[in-house]
Amino acid sequence: MKVLISDKMDPRCAEVIERNPGFAVDVDTDLSSSDLLARIGKYDALIVRSSTQVTEEVLRAGAKLRVVGRAGVGVDNIDVEAARRSGIIVMNTPGGNAISTAEHSFAMLIALARNIPQATASIKGGEWERSRYTGVELINKSLGVFGLGKVGREVAVRASAFGMRVLGYDPFVSEEVAQSYGAHPSTPDEIFAEADFITLHLHLSPQTRHLLGADQLAQCKDGLLLVNCARGGLVEEGALLQALESGQVAGAALDVFEQEPPVNRALVEHPRVICTPHLGASTREAQANVALQVAEQVGDLLTDKVIRNAVNVPSVDQDIYQIIQPYLALGERMGKFLAQINEGQLEKISVEYRGDISAYPTSPMTSSVLMGIMETVSEEAVNFVNAPVFAQERGVAVDELKSSEHEGFASLITVIYHTTVGVRTLAGTIFGKKDPRFVRLDDYIFDVVPEGHLLVYLNDDIPGIIGRIGTIMGSHDVNIAQMTCGRNEVGGTALTILNVDSEIPQKVVDVLTTESNISWAKKVSL
Repeated sequence: MKVLISDKMDPRCAEVIERNPGFAVDVDTDLSSSDLLARIGKYDALIVRSSTQVTEEVLRAGAKLRVVGRAGVGVDNIDVEAARRSGIIVMNTPGGNAISTAEHSFAMLIALARNIPQATASIKGGEWERSRYTGVELINKSLGVFGLGKVGREVAVRASAFGMRVLGYDPFVSEEVAQSYGAHPSTPDEIFAEADFITLHLHLSPQTRHLLGADQLAQCKDGLLLVNCARGGLVEEGALLQALESGQVAGAALDVFEQEPPVNRALVEHPRVICTPHLGASTREAQANVALQVAEQVGDLLTDKVIRNAVNVPSVDQDIYQIIQPYLALGERMGKFLAQINEGQLEKISVEYRGDISAYPTSPMTSSVLMGIMETVSEEAVNFVNAPVFAQERGVAVDELKSSEHEGFASLITVIYHTTVGVRTLAGTIFGKKDPRFVRLDDYIFDVVPEGHLLVYLNDDIPGIIGRIGTIMGSHDVNIAQMTCGRNEVGGTALTILNVDSEIPQKVVDVLTTESNISWAKKVSL
């Protein structure tokens, strides 16, 4: 077995791999894209950090390649879908740098509160201005933590030790679990209204991109102090700069940026902004942890022992995988859909399998549902392997029910989503061999293609309502590609789902919810 390590990492990574008999490791961290393409064909495994771009072209050139190991969490530099199509397993190392990132976040929070970088620069410049750099204490202040995954929880524990009141937002963490880490479960609006500090620990997705934009920052307390050591796109940088200049935000500590290296120099150079070059995971301990972990995982896979932390395939026989693969994609979309339309804290997930699909292993499909739910907000990369673990850690109960009886379809998956607000049921199936469909939401029957951008709303079943909706969508330059409706009775209520050609602005949803004949509306991105 030949393994290529193409990014700089702890040398023990190569040592651990070479303990396997017959294994040889090449370490070359200066390969150009063309060099990588020319050499990758002779390797069974490729191990990278974030620098090497593992493109579809590279994966196609890897004739012998069985696995790409990422020493770290994010796999943005790897074409995961292309790897799946090529039968190449992609694995990461979740949790290896959680403490490192949490400590960096808290260090940034303290430095921000006490103006440490600015005061350091001042005294090195020959000044002595004690009154200019008066800070604030952390004790008795409110800290809003967005995301209570591994990193967010560690931050919450540290904040509690400093006497802070922690407000935690994570719809997929039960109240009991949140409180065990010293966090009081809160909504985003509650955090915006009450928090003196906000720290972000979420995964970047269409739902979380620009979580903090102009509208959200305007809701925050005057003098907010903001920390972001998660993903740059969580914060709309132009809006943050304006809020800093107006004084709405008193200071920001940024380790990540929308573009890296950052191009918004006005933000970076603002006197009340402190920043670091994406150092959250940059400790000797964290880098050693992920290097050793990925070495063990790659070695185990190549010696046919076990697959751990794979992000693109479940651990099932290849022939079975080909059969259930469309249902894995369906389950993930069902999870994403339910996570975006529901409110309240998630308490329980029940997944029912009926008909032909019940004869196959269902745990990977349940994992795909959980993956779709968890990846909407989790800071950590979610995959088939760790999605059930994430649910368990968050106190979410998961049930499975299988029945060979058919319920109107050859195969049907039904997901029942329990929150503190209520229960919602979504059913889906596969048309033909690979075309996913949503066929029921609660008591409403329909036929929805679950892809792209969707608008979901419940309206009174009265004449003219469809025309009014179309007018509103058109006035905001949103083109409707497809519409499907389900209703409980003539003149009762109807559930309508629109497939549209572009992302739906939040102001469209806001306008719709002011309509007297619309009970609720949600936008969804799949």
